[in-house]
Amino acid sequence: MAPTNDRLRFDALNDALKAAGEDTRLRILALLAEAELTVSDLTDILHQSQPRISRHLKLLAEAGLIERYREGTWAFFRAAESGAAASLARTLLAHLDPSDRTIARDRDRLAAVRAARAAAAQAYFRKHAAEWDRIRKLHISDAAVERAIHDALGARPFRSLLDLGTGTGRMLEMFGPQIERGLGLDLSLDMLLLARDRLERAGLRNCSVRQGDIYDLPIADDSFDAVIIHQVLHFLDDGGRAVKEAARVLRPGGSLLVVDFAPHEIEYLREKHAHRRLGFAAEAVNQWMEAAGLETVMHKSLPPEPGSGGKIAVSLWLARDSRALIAARPTKRQTGAA
Repeated sequence: MAPTNDRLRFDALNDALKAAGEDTRLRILALLAEAELTVSDLTDILHQSQPRISRHLKLLAEAGLIERYREGTWAFFRAAESGAAASLARTLLAHLDPSDRTIARDRDRLAAVRAARAAAAQAYFRKHAAEWDRIRKLHISDAAVERAIHDALGARPFRSLLDLGTGTGRMLEMFGPQIERGLGLDLSLDMLLLARDRLERAGLRNCSVRQGDIYDLPIADDSFDAVIIHQVLHFLDDGGRAVKEAARVLRPGGSLLVVDFAPHEIEYLREKHAHRRLGFAAEAVNQWMEAAGLETVMHKSLPPEPGSGGKIAVSLWLARDSRALIAARPTKRQTGAA
């Protein structure tokens, strides 16, 4: 009989136990259950050489206890999220005394690594805060936009969220407390630094960020209940292609929310801030949704507040997976039609 999803064959279980059953590797498992870390982070925390840490990570990854992913030239490691080996790791760590001297010392050193990350993120934010504030003043307040986003997606419960072009990770922070799993993708390593810091400060261990291409998502079909593309399409050459790729990873019945500028004529956003498109007409995004097999169920436009000096409206489009909508319609057999 084949092993079930929560069981391991003898050899695999033996390998997993051997991998976890060594003092440094058990410490690594405990650390990766707390945070996503690089080899450099782990060498700083554990005070061991890079080759030795890399060897331990290789054995843990081969046993399915941890996962590895790349961001540019960096490699990050985290505790495995699914599979029998991941369940085994969680069980082992549940029996580990958090007040143990070794574990407590590692956690203190981890806090120092996180503090250094936070300082780097804040330095980047301070460097760019003025230009971001200038753009925000052009449209309705972020708070008003976020209320509209919450109203659009919050009408139907969902367990998993993919945020494409996650930027500072604000969408994950906003929805993180109500979902089981959140993932943010961005090409910019600097923005991922900001997003990771935001999620760590919020204590959202169910949310993570990765480097990824919006045109070629490193994600399987039918993986997420909801996808957000928030203020991203105006940077792209081919918004329709991005919408189609987002639709691919939606589960049946899932929702795609696009938030972007309505058409405007503020050229300096193109000249100074790399905006490829100066907003989008409602019908343009509707057509992209339809071409991707989605059905637009809501569109609304949020003009700037009166007297604010704002010049750009923010638009929202909510679409749903047509596969589920079609499946939900009664057939002739169900209705008794001839």
